[in-house]
Amino acid sequence: MDTTDVLLHPVRLRVVHAFAGDRVLTTSQLCERMPEVPKVTMYRHVGVLAEAGFLEVADERRVRGTVERSYRLRRDRPSVGTADAAAMTPDDHRRGFAAAVAVLIAEFNAYLDREGADPVADGVSYRQGTLWLSPEELGRMTGDLLAVLGPYLANEPAPGRRPYLLSPIRFPTGPAAEAGDEARS
Repeated sequence: MDTTDVLLHPVRLRVVHAFAGDRVLTTSQLCERMPEVPKVTMYRHVGVLAEAGFLEVADERRVRGTVERSYRLRRDRPSVGTADAAAMTPDDHRRGFAAAVAVLIAEFNAYLDREGADPVADGVSYRQGTLWLSPEELGRMTGDLLAVLGPYLANEPAPGRRPYLLSPIRFPTGPAAEAGDEARS
C-alpha cells in the first residue's frame, strides 16, 4: 500500500491526528478517543500505519499476560508530497477530500459529545469566504499563512494548551475572471 492509499482513509487520518504533538498512545487509548471505531478495526488500522512507517513502537509492557504497545508518530514518516499529489487521479483527490471531510465531521462530533463542550468559549470557527487571487497572490498568501502558523506548529503539549484541529481547504470555485468581469460584479 503506498503512502497516498494509507492516508486516504478517515480512521487512519484520525489516528495520525491523535498522535500530534509527540503524543505516545496505546491502541486502547485510541479506542477511548474514538469509541465509534470498533476495537478490532482500530487494531487493524494501527497495524497498517505501523507497517507503512507512520507509527513506531515507543514502549512495550506486559499487561495480564499480553504485550501492550505504546506508539508514536515517526519523525521521518512518509508524507504525500507535491509529486504524489500530481500523480493522483481525480478519483484519488475525491477520496482524499472525502476522507479529510469525514475526519473533520468525526472530530467535531467527538468534540461536541465531550462533557462541557462550549463552542463559543473554545473559539470554534467554521466560516467560509471567497477570495479572488491570482496564482502569484495565492502563492504569497500561502507563504504568509505558513509564516504566521509556523511558530505555533512547533508548540508541544503543555499545561494550559489544548490541541486545535486546523483544516484549511481551498480550491477554485469557478473559472478565472476575464477582463471586464470586475465591472459586472
